[in-house]
Amino acid sequence: MAAVNPSHTAVSVEMPTPEHEYKGSTGGGGVKNHVVADLVLRTVLFVTALVAMIVMVTSKQTKLVTVAPGLAIPMVANFDQSPAFVYYVAALAVACLYSIITGVISILALVNRKQGSMKLMSHFVILDVLLLSILASATGAAGAVGYIGYKGNSHTRWNEVCPVFGSFCGHIAGSVAVSLLPSIALLLLVWLSFFMFSKKATMS
Repeated sequence: MAAVNPSHTAVSVEMPTPEHEYKGSTGGGGVKNHVVADLVLRTVLFVTALVAMIVMVTSKQTKLVTVAPGLAIPMVANFDQSPAFVYYVAALAVACLYSIITGVISILALVNRKQGSMKLMSHFVILDVLLLSILASATGAAGAVGYIGYKGNSHTRWNEVCPVFGSFCGHIAGSVAVSLLPSIALLLLVWLSFFMFSKKATMS
């Protein structure tokens, strides 16, 4: 009987393809990290937009203004006297409501990890871009009106009002400064979504 040489014995071992390992690892931790980062940014969006809105709506100031010798009348400065400020507050209110809705969906996606929740979150990038444009335009409009209040405009004979209504202008300046943060949060959300899309495109 002929001896069997072990060196000539063929052993077939089926190795897992690295492609499935890569997709599996990315689909688990990668999606979870994306949802966590998304939730953190939407929380920042809500808090900063709410603070900016509260500072603006509490900007009311009443002051006695002398119009004639021995005659002073009370004059009120409030945000609702300017359409730009009203638009600004409305945009911040929409940003707060939007961040609550999308934040709840982010929490559900993090807890359940359902494919439908993940797909719904990917659709938010369109709304994020739309809200970013609205909020940026509202911040620019409020900042322009506030700048006129500080500096005036000699060409159109618009006098500055901040020397009289200092507290009112301080609220406007603080609100506009804080409102830059929700715009940055929305921009980071858009970048995060496009990063995940590009990552999925390279894996497919």
